[in-house]
Amino acid sequence: MTLLTAEEYRAIAAGLTPPTQAFIDGGFRAARSGTTFETVNPATGEVIAQVAACGASDVDLAVEKAREAFEDGRWSRLAPGARKDVLIRLAKLLTRNARELAVLESVESGKTIYDCETVDVPETIHCLKWHAELIDKIYDQVSPASDDHIAMVVREPVGVVGLVLPWNFPLLMLAWKIGPALAAGCSVVVKPAEETSLTALRVAELAMEAGLPAGVLNVVPGLGPEVGEPLGRHMDVDAVSFTGSTETGRRFLRYAADSNLKEVTLEMGGKNPAVVLNDAENLDRVAAHVVNGAFWNMGENCSASSRLIVQSGVKDALLDRIKAHLREWPMGDPLDPANRVGALVSTAHFDKVCAYLGGAGVLAGGAAKDGFVEPTIVEVTPDSSQAREEIFGPVLALLTVETADQAIALANDTEYGLAASIFTANIKRALRGARALRAGTVTVNAYGEGDISTPFGGFKASGFGGRDNGIQAHDQYTRIKTIWIDLADEDDEAVM
Repeated sequence: MTLLTAEEYRAIAAGLTPPTQAFIDGGFRAARSGTTFETVNPATGEVIAQVAACGASDVDLAVEKAREAFEDGRWSRLAPGARKDVLIRLAKLLTRNARELAVLESVESGKTIYDCETVDVPETIHCLKWHAELIDKIYDQVSPASDDHIAMVVREPVGVVGLVLPWNFPLLMLAWKIGPALAAGCSVVVKPAEETSLTALRVAELAMEAGLPAGVLNVVPGLGPEVGEPLGRHMDVDAVSFTGSTETGRRFLRYAADSNLKEVTLEMGGKNPAVVLNDAENLDRVAAHVVNGAFWNMGENCSASSRLIVQSGVKDALLDRIKAHLREWPMGDPLDPANRVGALVSTAHFDKVCAYLGGAGVLAGGAAKDGFVEPTIVEVTPDSSQAREEIFGPVLALLTVETADQAIALANDTEYGLAASIFTANIKRALRGARALRAGTVTVNAYGEGDISTPFGGFKASGFGGRDNGIQAHDQYTRIKTIWIDLADEDDEAVM
């Protein structure tokens, strides 16, 4: 996609009229309470819109309509090829409206238009296409049979699913969840983050235009206690898929335990290490990966490389190259495509990140003002807050070790286990290190999360209950049923 100028993007932003009401049963409606909340452009502080502030009664209505849609089979019993056609049409509509969605995402979240145009929106569309094409290519199974039985092992949609989204990748996380959930035949109730509700509402509108039946996709904006908790506790919700903080994820397990033991999948926080060993090749390339991993999306990324664990032999040379690559990450107006670092999502989050700045260990960056935080590198000890706590901002903690074994041990010394990277020219050391690192995704000589075809999720406090992406993502939206068919004939013995 060809990028526009900052002036052109600002003109598009000025003309946006996004939907702001809840989307339930195929149409927009105000919250039953009639109340709203502000959604704010974090780069300017300007109020973008007043969004419906839904509550428990709105959740009840959305779940009721989702249940009706599921039980009458308007989507759940539609032929796989027919469901695929609808999702492909939705992907095409997203493509036609890609620029509008990119600008809306940037304005509401503070993300750079560069990322929204080149990563978030294209990956959102690709994700929906991928799961749509998978619908009629996942086969059920038949167990080993005898002359007297046939046993089928079949997948069935789990039912009504609550999808609770984070604010750091509003469109992409929406796609990660509705892609496999809708492909499986479920009906869904989406709770977007209160900071970033507008793109989910726009996608719901486009889904109706694509032919998705009413009641199958519902979007209920609002605050966590008023919408998220009632959704998690609802007795008629069969499963919840949540992406967000570990603290909030734990609550959804409690909600499930206190209600109907609904299935819960959690993708949560991370304190992800990038391990650079003395024999790493091409330190300039390594530095580029480290900078991208730490500062992409302003570090507001659960898989960000927020800890750089480096052997002492290459520390100084690598640090010099990292500082050089920082010049390629200018900070400023998110709607200027020249900028790679935008604004943090909210004043509250800005204040949280700023608490980790400053001190004698700052090696680069450290400045913060009006919602913007410079990419910052701080040299710390392993027991420091910067080394142990998830900052979720553009702060890279540098730790130095003497041996490869120390590097792996330090990398694993965390409550999290989402992602990790190891840089080395020795293939045996790379494979042994990758196996030793306790993380759901380990990259070798690169930063990354895999792609849509590889499952994504974490160990320990980073994940629970399943995976996003890959064929494995469909597991959280389906149940496995055994159908046993008895072929024995009471008269067989007599006939023989």
